[in-house]
Amino acid sequence: MLLKGAPMRVSPSPQAGAVTETMIHDLVHEFYRRIRADEVLGPIFARAIGPEENWGPHLAKMCDFWSSVMLMSGRYHGKPMVAHMKVKSIRPEHFAHWLTLFEEAAHDVAGPEAGAVFTEKAKRIAHSLQLGLFFRPEEADGAKAARN
Repeated sequence: MLLKGAPMRVSPSPQAGAVTETMIHDLVHEFYRRIRADEVLGPIFARAIGPEENWGPHLAKMCDFWSSVMLMSGRYHGKPMVAHMKVKSIRPEHFAHWLTLFEEAAHDVAGPEAGAVFTEKAKRIAHSLQLGLFFRPEEADGAKAARN
């Protein structure tokens, strides 16, 4: 029986069996440590997140996000597309760099198997964000019409 308003709990996939909340916490914190030190992405994140006191809540929110993605915990209640649309300095080429940093951190923190599962999810998320942020059907239709 489901209670109204209670999140539905779904078992994670067998691939994600090795993923724990501690691993998620460690990965999120390590990834953002790398982001903050990065010459390209660090300034973008610093502007978007703001002063030092904003980083703790952001990291907690990202732990909730990845817990919901990897363990289906239902803890995350944000709107990632809306949050990313507010950051006007994001460019399509930033996503490949973001994914490289994420994949390296995931492998280092979670190991090759769980790291690969995290990375696959991150690639899907990045693809979805890129479509939402940069895909313009009217431009694609115009390019298609120009070729015909």
